[in-house]
Amino acid sequence: MRLVLLALAPALVLAGCDSGGVPSPAEKLEGKAAQAPLAANAVELRGEGLVAGSEAFYFAAGQTEVEAALARALGPMLRSGENAECGAGPITFTDYGGGLTAHFQQGRLVGWNWHAPQDGDAAASGTVKLAGSVQLGSARSVVEAAPGFATVEDSTLGEEFALGKAIGGFVEGDVVEMLYAGTQCFFR
Repeated sequence: MRLVLLALAPALVLAGCDSGGVPSPAEKLEGKAAQAPLAANAVELRGEGLVAGSEAFYFAAGQTEVEAALARALGPMLRSGENAECGAGPITFTDYGGGLTAHFQQGRLVGWNWHAPQDGDAAASGTVKLAGSVQLGSARSVVEAAPGFATVEDSTLGEEFALGKAIGGFVEGDVVEMLYAGTQCFFR
């Protein structure tokens, strides 16, 4: 009897190690494996992170790795800084050509926003795009027809919208002026 219990102990221990339904990184990528690879100088923004060239980064990825991949795809960073007064806690940001800003907290990627480049910014050496049909500069009709579109009621920041649960943005006039995901430092 004692030998049977000893033989079953490893199986019982493994059965108790349930991940609670949280998929592994490999499982998360399974659905994305069929997508065509990005060019080395392309960045695709996603609700759970971003892809820079051949490297995918989920929120919580290391800042050094994300910044290096973005620099390879878009050219050197244009500026970096910190907003210590953000409601979510201090945020470090890094701007790249093409209007992309990556947000970091404690050395980890926590968000991004994509906006018009600032006057005087060098052009990106690559391209930035959002997964799907909605892009920076898209017409209002395109975003309103996108899956998961919803108006953010009572926004104090302008005409704000959501695309599902992970991506948001702003429309000014008839044009998408900013898209974002993850932790932002908006003062509402």
